[in-house]
Amino acid sequence: MRRCAARFAIRAPKCATDAGVRASGMRSSRGRAVHRALERVFDECDVAASVARDPVEYVRRVRDRDDVEIVALIAASVAFGNVKALRAKLADALERIGARPARAADDERAIASRLASWRHRVWTGDHLARMIVGARRVQRASGSLGARFAEDLRSCGGDLREALARFVDAIRTAGGLDRAKGRGARHLLADPRGASGCKRLLLFLRWMVRGPDDVDLGLWRDLVPTRALLVPVDVHIHKLARNLALTDRATPSWTTTEEITRALRRFDADDPVRFDFALCHMGMLRRCPSKKDTVRCEGCAVKPVCRWWR
Repeated sequence: MRRCAARFAIRAPKCATDAGVRASGMRSSRGRAVHRALERVFDECDVAASVARDPVEYVRRVRDRDDVEIVALIAASVAFGNVKALRAKLADALERIGARPARAADDERAIASRLASWRHRVWTGDHLARMIVGARRVQRASGSLGARFAEDLRSCGGDLREALARFVDAIRTAGGLDRAKGRGARHLLADPRGASGCKRLLLFLRWMVRGPDDVDLGLWRDLVPTRALLVPVDVHIHKLARNLALTDRATPSWTTTEEITRALRRFDADDPVRFDFALCHMGMLRRCPSKKDTVRCEGCAVKPVCRWWR
């Protein structure tokens, strides 16, 4: 992969809701209290144990650069629903594909055959095979998936949403996912131009751009600036963000994602998604409620700044 420093301006999101305006006051005493709570969550996170329960564990097992990109895209794309079930389905898919996924993807018929009976939620083996083949063709054409995404980001003036949409379009078209039947074919790679928060795509970007550390791999760190990232908003992050008044939006849309990221950027402008992994796993372990719960909330690091305990 050819490495070069990314030289483009990151386009700021346009929305400015009440919660977004409140975020501008994060340097207040309330803002400092929220920041302290987030740092505590970050410091107390048992990273090793959390990684062992996370799809990223499968990505971290891989060493070859091309294989890492392909496995990361697979793992992020199927990261939907119960984590135990999705990890089992991910492990099954990777076992079928074999030890060298990038090479396996060069044989379209063979990989389609290996995944023929695989299924997870609304996705079939055909959907997954088409995505993998498309990703590999884009990878080979551009030198790496990272190089392709970085070029998309440059060509659209730093607009992350449009860059991600172009990146998805390229993979869908190259592998024939755009022609596959069933709603799973549309859902496997979300449409960033729609209302979706695109949590799984943003998770893939976080793994590739942040780090390298004990969670994220940093494979694209010289291609895409960390400050460009948006928080992958799943149900846990969304609930915690509402409890911390980082957003008051009811659904995890793209606008919600921008709003939460803008609030967190007040604490770390260069790495706005730094707290994502720790917060998400805390939310999963504690089953963070949407109301005051004396049992679940006991000992929670964000309890002092949670809206239900103020």
